[in-house]
Amino acid sequence: MTVNTKSNKASATLPYKNYVEQQYFDEEKESIFSKSWVFVGHMSQLENVGDFFTFEIAGESIIVSKNNDGKVNAFYNICPHRGTRVEKSTSGNKKVFLCSYHGWSFKLDGKVNRAPNFDEDSLGDHNCMTTINLEVYQSLIFVNLDPNAKPFRSEYSDLVESLDQYKFLNSLKRIRTTERVIEANWKAVVDNYLECDHCKIAHPAFSKTFDMENYNIDTYNTYTCQYSEMKQGEEADPAFFYWVWPNLMISIYPGEEGNITTSQILPISPNQSLAIYSYYFRSEEITEKQEELIQFVDQVRKEDFDLVELLQTGLHSKAFDNGIYSPTEHGLKHFHKQYKEAMGMPE
Repeated sequence: MTVNTKSNKASATLPYKNYVEQQYFDEEKESIFSKSWVFVGHMSQLENVGDFFTFEIAGESIIVSKNNDGKVNAFYNICPHRGTRVEKSTSGNKKVFLCSYHGWSFKLDGKVNRAPNFDEDSLGDHNCMTTINLEVYQSLIFVNLDPNAKPFRSEYSDLVESLDQYKFLNSLKRIRTTERVIEANWKAVVDNYLECDHCKIAHPAFSKTFDMENYNIDTYNTYTCQYSEMKQGEEADPAFFYWVWPNLMISIYPGEEGNITTSQILPISPNQSLAIYSYYFRSEEITEKQEELIQFVDQVRKEDFDLVELLQTGLHSKAFDNGIYSPTEHGLKHFHKQYKEAMGMPE
């Protein structure tokens, strides 16, 4: 069901303390990022047996790898012997993972390959690195640290129903990835993405391309979708800007050369986030039109990052305890409602 309601009464946003204080940051790790399905990568990163990458989420290091039967696995990057981090590389190809402390080695599915000085029968539940729930949807890889998590397709059924219409998604490869540390809370970055009241002021090129008088932000259970008609005379492909709970943005360009971009906003501290943004095309040979799209998106993103970093400096102020929603910021209100539910906060 689409919700697109405007209200004349200004109501309060999340308290600013939730954006700057360590206690809320710590609670978010446990209540949100340890219990939600989080996007970690793409199947094009695991084309061959033995390919792997590591990822940090909720203070935990994990390994995602492809084993000998082609199955993709996720497990904690921790040796069961004494708790040492096993893999120190961010990506690569291995036949086994080797712990540099006592020489334990592990197969591509995380099971013990060799444990020096131990009888295999004595290892009990220490005979493998701890597995993590993993699901692949449209070549997008999601993990959930909660062992009791509902399946991704069940939890995100509304998102799956929407993305199923884009038949080209499985044909894409991750072609380019950039990372940037943002001096702002992860929620401030999401807040910025979920409203376009600032677009006419902060994004001149974006506002010249899209019809800002008929800009839509539709909210659903686990995601929002923003879209607008192109201004007359514009040749750009139509675009749909998805935000997926809790920290993923997917921009979908379903034109003749269908492609997407993803942005992962990962908490580092109350005042810092890591943005990982990637571009996915059918071919590694990027066309001139695709390069122009990348430059356009990068410019809009830089403008947003500058804004949220300026915002973060003000969130420490004693001037106000919170902000207020404009009548069009229903996407923002939707995110905050989900946040409060996850954190056990009263409405």
